[in-house]
Amino acid sequence: MKIVYPKEEACMACRLCEVACITEHSKSKDTLKAYKKENPAPLSRTLVEEIFPGLSVSVMCRHCSDAPCIEACFTSAMHRKPDGRVIVNEPKCVGCWMCIMACPFGVIKRNQYLVEGKKFKVKLSSKCDLCPDRSVPACVEACPNKALVHEER
Repeated sequence: MKIVYPKEEACMACRLCEVACITEHSKSKDTLKAYKKENPAPLSRTLVEEIFPGLSVSVMCRHCSDAPCIEACFTSAMHRKPDGRVIVNEPKCVGCWMCIMACPFGVIKRNQYLVEGKKFKVKLSSKCDLCPDRSVPACVEACPNKALVHEER
C-alpha cells in the first residue's frame, strides 16, 4: 500500500501541505472559504513540526499494519479499509479519543466544534485518509520541494 513519507532534508516548513489538506477536506474545496467561512472549519490532517531550528518535517498517519488506534477504538469507528487505509467512520466516533492516546506517532487530532443552534460540542477524531478521491494526496501534490513522497516501501 502506498502511504506518504516525509523527506526532512527537503522540508522548508512552508506549511503548504497543511493548506492543501485543509482545502481538500473542506466542503467548498476553496482555500479562502475553507479558512474563513466553513463551520465546522476543516482540520489539516498533516502537521509540520520543527525538530530543531532549520529542520522541519510534515507528520501524518502511517496507516500502521498493526494500528494500535484500531485496537483502542471500542466503537470500531477507527477501522481499516480493504485497500489498507486506516480511517475514521465519523458517525461511529463518540469522541473518547482512546485512539489519540494509543497512536505512537501522535498524529490523530481532536476535532471539536459547536453545532449551530445546539448547546453541545461534537467531538471527533481526525487523521490522514490519504485523500481517497485523488490519485496523489493533496499534501504531496502541493509540496514545492517534493518533501513528501507517496510510495510503497
